[in-house]
Amino acid sequence: MISNMRGFQTFLVLSVVVIGGMRVAAQPLIRVTDLPEPDSAVSVIVVGDWGRHGEYGQRELAAAMAMTAAHFDIAAVISTGDNFYPDGVASTQDPTWKSSFEDVYSAHALHVPWYSVLGNHDYHGSVQAQIDYSQMSRRWTMPDRYFTTTIAEDISETDSVKVSLVFLDTNPFQKDYLANTTGYYTDVHQQDTAAQMAWMRRTLAARDTSAWCLVIGHHPMYTGGRRKGKTTDMIDRFNGVFASYNVDAYFAGHEHDLQHHDDGTGVQYFVSGAGSEVRKTGLLPITRFAKSVGGFALVTATPSVLVVRFVDAQGQVLYTTEMHKR
Repeated sequence: MISNMRGFQTFLVLSVVVIGGMRVAAQPLIRVTDLPEPDSAVSVIVVGDWGRHGEYGQRELAAAMAMTAAHFDIAAVISTGDNFYPDGVASTQDPTWKSSFEDVYSAHALHVPWYSVLGNHDYHGSVQAQIDYSQMSRRWTMPDRYFTTTIAEDISETDSVKVSLVFLDTNPFQKDYLANTTGYYTDVHQQDTAAQMAWMRRTLAARDTSAWCLVIGHHPMYTGGRRKGKTTDMIDRFNGVFASYNVDAYFAGHEHDLQHHDDGTGVQYFVSGAGSEVRKTGLLPITRFAKSVGGFALVTATPSVLVVRFVDAQGQVLYTTEMHKR
């Protein structure tokens, strides 16, 4: 077990992993269904970059998600974007809804709210169609390009677990998209980033401070993967804001792998973008975990502890970290 001074602990349960340039000794893998069923907790699955008509490992990972969802009785699935490859959806009647979403995630345990944000590939199609599908589906939930919700679970007559979720559209903050004045990203130019930033600040300021605060967007704050060194747009606009409002964690996709970074601000940064096709990843000095494998994050919250686990397509827990309420 590795612990630090800011109130969270990390458990390494994979064969060999490199953390901060150090190789950690092999330990036996644990199946997620061998973990005790949580009592008085809120659990959600976080997955990204998945919609490939069941191919590139998507269907196999969906089976592991279903198994995990049933065991942990999850309250929701959170998508970090790039919901439909390669070019989003054309309409609410696009067959891609069926081949990449409805038919793949058909297990009963996955019929929970799917809170979803937009990725860059979603901007290749109709963004409005993804918003409008919320009115047609009993689980797909994207009421707008950015939105917020709170999940709460009563654990006694006087106490409850609360998780405040803040969903962002990070695409309009990417300067390379704004530089593309024709083609896929013309819709990006129409978005008011100042209005979204003002909304985000108001939302974070007004949240219940007893709740865990998780922010979700498509683009990562940090990455050791394909876009290493290319996340300054995110750092410049969001890093200081998240720290000043005591955000507990930020979850992103975009990179097709699993990562956890700790920059010392008190905010934990996760990448969960391995919902189908995966790519090679790497390390930063602040990296606590990075692995190129199909998988998702399982997040479990109690009033005082928030646990994030990375789980692979075989249902094996690759990595676990704990955060304690500040």
